[in-house]
Amino acid sequence: MHLSAWIGFIILMGLLIALDLGVFHRKAHAVGSREALKWSLFWIALGVGFSGLIYLAYENHWSGLGLAAYDLPSGKEALITYLTSYLIEKSLSLDNIFVMSLVFSYFRIPPKYQHEVLFWGILGAIFFRGLMIGGGLFLLHRFDWLMYVFGLILLYSVYKMWRMEDTEIDPRKNPVVNFFKKLFPVTHQLHGDKFFVRKKKYRVATPLFIALLVIETTDIVFAFDSVPAIFAITTDPFIVYSSNIFAILGLRALYFVLSAMIDRFQYLEKSLTLILLFIALKMLAKDVLHIPTQFSLLFILLVLVFGILYSLKHEKSQKHAE
Repeated sequence: MHLSAWIGFIILMGLLIALDLGVFHRKAHAVGSREALKWSLFWIALGVGFSGLIYLAYENHWSGLGLAAYDLPSGKEALITYLTSYLIEKSLSLDNIFVMSLVFSYFRIPPKYQHEVLFWGILGAIFFRGLMIGGGLFLLHRFDWLMYVFGLILLYSVYKMWRMEDTEIDPRKNPVVNFFKKLFPVTHQLHGDKFFVRKKKYRVATPLFIALLVIETTDIVFAFDSVPAIFAITTDPFIVYSSNIFAILGLRALYFVLSAMIDRFQYLEKSLTLILLFIALKMLAKDVLHIPTQFSLLFILLVLVFGILYSLKHEKSQKHAE
């Protein structure tokens, strides 16, 4: 029923990705803070602006959107739900930025090559998120009780996030990296923006590709938090996937904006933990307590803003104390 909507969305994503790689970032270069901020604002505006198209599509039932049993029935509900889902994915993806920074530091990847790794990493994330969202929704639409299972998974994630003081990245403990090294030789030297180079008779992987593997597998792990979290807001496939993908597309630019300022947001992790706890409890209490999507959107936004402002205030207090 929604085939034309899905085809249109996939074509739009393809054009945006091709434009990003083929036009805007054809040459490897270190992305400056001003350029990164410009692109970050562009992707955020695009993601938020897409909510207007969501409103029109569901209000007017374009391609049958808003008519299926699991669809949102009105344009207003679809718009609010999309924005809430987008904000959840955007906020939880901030954890990815912390990990990306650690991975690039570990492998000593120069800034001018980081964009290449992030581009292919995010392209892979779009593919794997699609599989996870499709599989999750397929099961949820047939086994409603799985919502409680997802809620418990999120609660366990909250527990791990609360107990974890520092994030440690050690590629030597990554099972995917270790398995890959058993199949392919790996060089310890960078070769520009190449993922693979030929040495004698062998094709050898560079540290750039190993960094990509670590980022990709880490994103899959994080997706086990962020994807079920959106299921707490809606099980409408088009809303879930489009909000998720738009949030991911802007992650690369956001990384270059925040990578130099990560240490300034000490309490942001606690805010993300609180957001995840709220979503987990909402999933577990779905049959006894209805929490309006408008309230969820406001709560997530306030917690996120509070975590950022409190982090900056704490940093300012520390500087004055010194």
